[in-house]
Amino acid sequence: QVQLVESGGGSVQSGGSLTLSCAFPPDTTSSYCISWFRQAPGKEREGVAARDYDGRTTYADSVKGRFTISQDNAKNTLYLQMNSLKPEDTGMYYCAAFRTLLPLGCLRPSRYYNYWGQGTQVTVSS
Repeated sequence: QVQLVESGGGSVQSGGSLTLSCAFPPDTTSSYCISWFRQAPGKEREGVAARDYDGRTTYADSVKGRFTISQDNAKNTLYLQMNSLKPEDTGMYYCAAFRTLLPLGCLRPSRYYNYWGQGTQVTVSS
């Protein structure tokens, strides 16, 4: 069982910034993909950002240039720095994980992921 705990959500105005955190168990990143997802009301859950084992990062087109995913292995934490936030970024943000022999190409559809955090709400007002 992989327990993931998100934090850092909140309410901001358009153009503002937030940093989300996802705490994960030690020794997870060598054998799991851990990524950020979001789900807006009435919409499907979508992948936002992922960081592969080799450090390569991948982003959804809608957040490229505004969001940055990073990881602190000493703290067992995955971060999502969100800048220039827009109202359409509003939603519940989740980190999720699945086990894999080689954590590459980690930004995949949600059906690949079998471990999910409880989510943290992000609300961006115009």
